[in-house]
Amino acid sequence: MGLRALIIDDEELARKNLEMILEDNCKNVEVIGEAGGVIEAKEKIEKLNPDLIFLDIRMPRGAEGFDLLESLEKRDFFVIFVTAFKDYAMKAFNANAVHYVLKPIDADELINAVQKVEESKALFQQLPDNYNTYFDSIQNLSTNLQQKGYGKKIAISHTKGIKLIETKNIVNLEASGNCTMLHFTDGKRYLDTRTLKVYESILNPDEFYRIHKSHIINLDALKEYLNDDGHMAILKNGTVLPVARNRVSTFVKTLKHL
Repeated sequence: MGLRALIIDDEELARKNLEMILEDNCKNVEVIGEAGGVIEAKEKIEKLNPDLIFLDIRMPRGAEGFDLLESLEKRDFFVIFVTAFKDYAMKAFNANAVHYVLKPIDADELINAVQKVEESKALFQQLPDNYNTYFDSIQNLSTNLQQKGYGKKIAISHTKGIKLIETKNIVNLEASGNCTMLHFTDGKRYLDTRTLKVYESILNPDEFYRIHKSHIINLDALKEYLNDDGHMAILKNGTVLPVARNRVSTFVKTLKHL
């Protein structure tokens, strides 16, 4: 089943360019309309009920896109943000499991974002309440972008949808192939499709430390570091994890400054 999409951008040339790239590369996406401003966009979203909207995040001042989403009563669609933001903003997008493509648009990135939306749509049709959490994550994204820093919450995708969690409740993260297993203070764990490298970039380095190619720990969850029989990090819940030899020096320095 295809995706019915709206393109929202204040630049007509940008809208036409995206529509052409979609037509050439994403045959499953049907562009059912476009809008150049918030008022027009709101009217078309409410009238046409799209599955997906492509939303320019600077329209033109930056906050309009988020204000638009906040103003809608019925929110049962997905958003792919189209943005020229880089650096710190990428941390915010990734931390909230939000789909985005960078300007200028790369066809492969667009195809990948659309495929992720298709996967989520199939899941959300079975569990519609996931849309509420999804839009909570978008609101969290807005907050993180305004603060231009590391958020206290991140969104993780799991087998039943999306879960918004506070980073303080993460004990440690473990690489699992190209995925990451997150372990929480309540003993639960979730497998996310993002790599440990992505998590290393989106988590606050003052709170989380990568001790090994396969492990990141919450420094607040650390009980002690031992070096009498190898290099080991002992967590408060009893978990014992190896510290890579090439990370020992900087890890010890970090501990001394806690």
